Amino acid sequence: MPTPHTPPEPAGPRPETAEQRADRNLIELLQELRVVQTGVQILLAFLLGMAFTERFTRLDRTQQALYVVTFLLTLVSAAVLSTPVALHRGLFHRGAKRRIVDLSTRFTEVGLGFLALALNGAVLLLMDVVLGRAAAAAITCVSMVMFAVLWFLLPWALRRERTPDA
Repeated sequence: MPTPHTPPEPAGPRPETAEQRADRNLIELLQELRVVQTGVQILLAFLLGMAFTERFTRLDRTQQALYVVTFLLTLVSAAVLSTPVALHRGLFHRGAKRRIVDLSTRFTEVGLGFLALALNGAVLLLMDVVLGRAAAAAITCVSMVMFAVLWFLLPWALRRERTPDA
């Protein structure tokens, strides 16, 4: 019998049907999207409010262009990351759960890419205003590498290392 400090033994593959696995995968994916959507909504609200501040009018042309690009990237990420919900609603009770999961996974990956670009656009804009263009570029490069490693390279490497049963 394991003690409270002993990790449990690996259980092996889950005893579930393909339909049960698709149900579980969709529930997990939608839960993950709820968390990410909150961040997207906060960024979108920040960017929406920013355009109506007095300081916004003092941004130079480059900063204003960066703002527009960042806002549009955030908008695209919100749309793409919401697509799995629309797919689920549109194909609900049509026997397409596995297809919903597969498509939703792809949309989530693409949406995370747009979100990473949007977040880095916000970092670049903010750092440009606060610290200047050179510091902003350096900090944003580090931030982009961080997102690339944590959100894309790490999961890719772990997928190659071991094929999950999910």
